[in-house]
Amino acid sequence: MNTLQNVSIYFPNKLVFGSGVINQIADELSGYNAQKVLLVTIEPILKALEPLLADIKARQIEVQIDTSIVQEPTFKDFFTLMKKVEPFNPDVVLGIGGGSVLDIAKLVAAQLDNPQELREYVGIGLLKQRAKKLICAPATAGTGSEVSPNAILVDNLDNQKKGIISPYLVPDAVYADPLLTVSVPAGITAATGLDALTHCLEAYTNKFANLFIDMYAYEGMKLIGAHIVEAVQNGNNEHARVQVAMGSLLGGFCLGPVNTAGVHALSYPLGSLYHLPHGLSNALLLPFVMEYNLVAAPERYAKVAEALGCEPISDTLEMAKSGVAKVRELIKACGIPATLREVGVAREEIPQMAKDALKIQRLLKNNPRPIEETDAIQIFEAAF
Repeated sequence: MNTLQNVSIYFPNKLVFGSGVINQIADELSGYNAQKVLLVTIEPILKALEPLLADIKARQIEVQIDTSIVQEPTFKDFFTLMKKVEPFNPDVVLGIGGGSVLDIAKLVAAQLDNPQELREYVGIGLLKQRAKKLICAPATAGTGSEVSPNAILVDNLDNQKKGIISPYLVPDAVYADPLLTVSVPAGITAATGLDALTHCLEAYTNKFANLFIDMYAYEGMKLIGAHIVEAVQNGNNEHARVQVAMGSLLGGFCLGPVNTAGVHALSYPLGSLYHLPHGLSNALLLPFVMEYNLVAAPERYAKVAEALGCEPISDTLEMAKSGVAKVRELIKACGIPATLREVGVAREEIPQMAKDALKIQRLLKNNPRPIEETDAIQIFEAAF
């Protein structure tokens, strides 16, 4: 684990964070001299967006609204949306929603006026351009997609999740408004918040951890660990919502330069085979992958425990173990299932899940301890 290695990070050109900032987006659009805007969002937050939409339309900006993305998006979802969007040909794509919505918005902005086809730029660094302006605003505190260079789609041909990673997927402007998360139900708040915690934790314990990213990862763990339970149990607590939203944002900054590792890789089959929400999949596996990794990076995991507020213990390995126990406490307090069987995973599917997880080498290579197929089976069995 080399904390002094080179690192590249792509920040949005503009980041605005704070309660109520969503209503400043109309000014941003005017600054772009936008004539047409595509808004990709979800039905439940349309009412909260009414003041913003009224302001945009009052500026004589035409708006096309799409609410078709209601779960983790597929290639087919993307192609269907592009057929509707291309004739409209917006100047700006505005994504307001959870990670699935933001991922699609980022890809739509990249595909418009782009001679490349989607399958040509699946992978790392293959997308060559983005001609349209892109603004993202997260409506959940979890994925960090609003500031990451990543987008994930399920490929209908093989039912596998595929990643597109490119600096061109980092938005021009990000408006992170914690008030948008206040109406998010407890279960989604828990799953997305624990996903954000996993981003920070996997970046901090990463084989390629970097001192610069450590700052974001450590502070993100502190904020989420201290406030996630309150945000879940008392969703109207604005202070808790703000802290978790900031932790999620910090986790998002970890995704490009360092990225995630074993937890995310092993969670992919849960999404593709069982269509479990991404955050829930990660929460189910997080403590078990942590236990597996402890021996490879006890000092790092001891610092994780410190960030999560565990009482200091002189024995490094025991301190690291207390961090695993703390994560289990958080999961239980958030009301998230603790085992795979609780969410309907069939034990006989574990060998295939392990094979599928081993395909995600772009993340597995980051894990502090190598994970082979037999190891993946062992982790899934422990989580069952």
